[in-house]
Amino acid sequence: MQTGKIKTFQQTGFTYMGLLAVIAIAGIGMAGVGIVWHQDSQREREKELLFIGQAYRNAIGSYYENSPSTAKQFPQKLQDLILDTRLPIIKRHIRQLYKDPFAHDKEWNLVLQQGQITGVYSSSKLKPIKKAGLPPEFEAFDEAESYDKWRFVYTPGSSVAAPPVSVPAAIPETGSVAEPAVTPST
Repeated sequence: MQTGKIKTFQQTGFTYMGLLAVIAIAGIGMAGVGIVWHQDSQREREKELLFIGQAYRNAIGSYYENSPSTAKQFPQKLQDLILDTRLPIIKRHIRQLYKDPFAHDKEWNLVLQQGQITGVYSSSKLKPIKKAGLPPEFEAFDEAESYDKWRFVYTPGSSVAAPPVSVPAAIPETGSVAEPAVTPST
């Protein structure tokens, strides 16, 4: 009878060790998935930061270039980009005030020149994932050590980028011009 009890205890211990091994392997797998998910999330927020930053740069440029007088001026606050009342007809330079994708609870940091806004940047100290292969207008960001170094500043005299336009699919060329149909007269 004693051997039966010992055998059951040994089998239970073996099952327990097997279960611990499975839990450890699952934990390692979940940690790997978590890292990949975190990087994907950061990449998406990075793309969003580039899009929003460019939108603010374009809006600031539009506000500056559409000044009603010969003395050009930058906005005093970001809300001026949504509702520009300097002209008889209200103009909107940006659709909405976007939140910083990396610091949702904080306001954008502003690049000021004589009390006027010339650009925006994030307050995030995170290290960027994308360091190379950025579009030409963002090539200065290649050397940035954190997102707060990505400055979206409008410089007078530079071109304000137009919003992306969808291009229709190419129409295949037939090589000949179709002639109008002739109906026989009776």
